[in-house]
Amino acid sequence: MNSRHLSMGINLLKNTRLNKAFFKYLKNLWAWRKLNKEQTTIEPYPTGLMLELGNVCNLHCIICPREYQYGKQMDVGFMPIEKAKAIIDETYPYLTSIGLTGLGETLLYPHLLEILQYIKAKKPSIQTTISTNANFAGFVEKMLPLLPYLDSIQFSVDGVDKVYETVRPNTDFSVIKANIKEIVAQSKHNEFMVNTVITRENYHNLVQIIEFANEVGIKYVNFNRINLASIPDQREQYTDFFYGNEYAEVVKTLDEYKKKNTGVSFSGYLSDRKSQFRDCGFVWNHHYITWDGYFVPCCAKPFPKELNFGNVFENGVFNTINSEQAQAFRRMWQKNEAPDFCKYCNNVNL
Repeated sequence: MNSRHLSMGINLLKNTRLNKAFFKYLKNLWAWRKLNKEQTTIEPYPTGLMLELGNVCNLHCIICPREYQYGKQMDVGFMPIEKAKAIIDETYPYLTSIGLTGLGETLLYPHLLEILQYIKAKKPSIQTTISTNANFAGFVEKMLPLLPYLDSIQFSVDGVDKVYETVRPNTDFSVIKANIKEIVAQSKHNEFMVNTVITRENYHNLVQIIEFANEVGIKYVNFNRINLASIPDQREQYTDFFYGNEYAEVVKTLDEYKKKNTGVSFSGYLSDRKSQFRDCGFVWNHHYITWDGYFVPCCAKPFPKELNFGNVFENGVFNTINSEQAQAFRRMWQKNEAPDFCKYCNNVNL
């Protein structure tokens, strides 16, 4: 557990209420503790949920799966507010956290404030998280009313100055810098994190991103290598890159930079992890529900037309996460047999 998780855990405890929902939570958590993943494929309610309120976006970034094969084929829209509330009604007693970001810009969802208020009214201890590109007109005015109902906010920053503008075409880095500074300055309790997708265009700019976070008052930076499972068009140019000498030098530089103890905690950039399907936690928890109600394997490749395990609008959350298709997927996990769907994923192998 890092300092960010510890801080969020303390916040969760401070807001916990001893009521009927709390005892349902404890019972469900105990079921998770007793769960033998070797012998069953049925799981309790998730303690973490990713609810994609919409997959509409204002930008066209070269790192985003929306811009490639699967993204161009996906349906686009917003989750009806009554459907979002129904999902919350079913799951809130069991949840520790809920992420409201999907394959789009969360702040474009027209009912975001109402949904956040609804979650906190149901169970104040649920840790609410969003991710935003923070780069559109009126961002600050849109964001300020949300702050009291948000616990964690992730800013997508994939470079500094011209590097950022290369990864996110037709943008102005000075705009996102001013927006982030203003929100951090106005915050009273929120945890902030910079999230960066590492590509060939920005891998040499990672130290500058950490320095940017420090400048605007953000203590956490997370790096994610571009996930090739969702962008097959890019596989050829990346297959060897993250195990090559250029990237190895970047990892070495970051390791040395970490020793300076600048006050910014950063992680996620290592390239030598050889993961297996059995190492992927998304098979079992923190499930992803798309804006149109589909339960999909994970956030790395949230395309229902490629693979889904059923629709929660039709069958409810519990029944859908334990559908025959979902259980078949977990059986593959038990055998450590990664499906073709997961090929090239960072959480399985490169």
